[in-house]
Amino acid sequence: MPILDRIVKGWNAFMGREPPRYDYGYSTSYRPDKAVLSRGVDRTIVTAIYNRIALDVASVDLQHVKVDQNENFKEKYDKSYLSEALTTEANLDQTGREFILDLVLSMFDDGYVAAVPTDANVDIRKSAYDPMELRVGKILQWYPKHVKVRVYNENTGHREDLTLPKRSVAIIQNPLYNVMNQPNSTLQRLIRKLTLLDAIDEQTSVGKLDLIIQLPYVIKTEARREQAEKRRRDIETQLAGSKYGIAYTDGTERITQLNRSLDNNLMGQIEYLTTMLYSQLGISKEVFDGTADEKTMLNYQNRTLTPILTAITEEMTRKFLTKTARSQGQRIKFMQTPFKLVPVSQIADIADKFTRSEILSSNELRAIVGFKPVDDPKADELRNSNLNESADAPPPASTNPEAGTSEERQMQQVTDDEEPVTSEESTDDSEDYSDLGQDFVRMLFSS
Repeated sequence: MPILDRIVKGWNAFMGREPPRYDYGYSTSYRPDKAVLSRGVDRTIVTAIYNRIALDVASVDLQHVKVDQNENFKEKYDKSYLSEALTTEANLDQTGREFILDLVLSMFDDGYVAAVPTDANVDIRKSAYDPMELRVGKILQWYPKHVKVRVYNENTGHREDLTLPKRSVAIIQNPLYNVMNQPNSTLQRLIRKLTLLDAIDEQTSVGKLDLIIQLPYVIKTEARREQAEKRRRDIETQLAGSKYGIAYTDGTERITQLNRSLDNNLMGQIEYLTTMLYSQLGISKEVFDGTADEKTMLNYQNRTLTPILTAITEEMTRKFLTKTARSQGQRIKFMQTPFKLVPVSQIADIADKFTRSEILSSNELRAIVGFKPVDDPKADELRNSNLNESADAPPPASTNPEAGTSEERQMQQVTDDEEPVTSEESTDDSEDYSDLGQDFVRMLFSS
């Protein structure tokens, strides 16, 4: 940019600031549209499970595509606002991936969630529409044909309640509802046990001594009770005022401490429920610490991620695409990349097999690895480079009798002009050759 244009048109955030001329609206010190988990979940390991699965689901691409008659992917459909909302910008505050992350976290917490189109090209309550912006809504009330949802309003900065038709809102239920959201499910039992364990830890860490002082006299009268209370306050004052927490007692007094650890099976129950939850969700510890092998990750994708992604895409296809669009082959599909689980040492071998089998072109493989494509037209073709014919190989012989050089045509003409040999002529020639052979043998013996 020329210097003059930079001076005239340039802008700096900290220079030339003017006082605001209008009210910005409602403001908070925290993000109001962020998903907030239920109380009792945010302080347990369940939050780590929710977040891990939600991140893995959000890392998969959701796209508006066209399919063929066999429901196989044909091409992307980039002409709709829905495609823009799922891939780039879901709303003013969230990208497509952040929207899916928020959607899955809310679904895990409540058991079901609504994807609400807050902005569309037409009124969603009257006709078919193309959603331009999507928000996550908490379902508050169920009606026969409507639902009451609580959605964040970006214009006011508050969450507001709306009653919308079920046909216009994508209602997604957690496929793992019986494991995660039922009142007596494995996950809910684990949450209660963890909450109980946290309560016990808080009680044992508040700094209380829990002592019983046995005085050398019987406390039955009011005077004896006042004397015992005075003795208790005296010991408390000694412990609080001492640098090392030391107090003295009379030789006839006995002190019993009650805050000894009690043996219970609470920790064993938590470990058992955690192991059972991992098996029911189809995950393992290796998935969380990043040490899972290819088979473990493949099992995790098929048993955990795929049902969740299928529930989201099928509901969006049913609610956000009309019957006409579905009859034309339009779908909402999730696209998983199988090469994410492949080590770098095996990429070269896989690339060679895919190109030799004419499954992927060279430029498609370069895009998967992360390299930019080349301009060679052959790099976009499905071809096996090991079977290409050499440029120096002789051309195949022609079967056309008119083809060839003049000498070849002349030799062919001479051959055609010769008369064919009959069987009688061939017999005479053989008899002449036999007479010559007999004369030759007589000459050898005579010599």
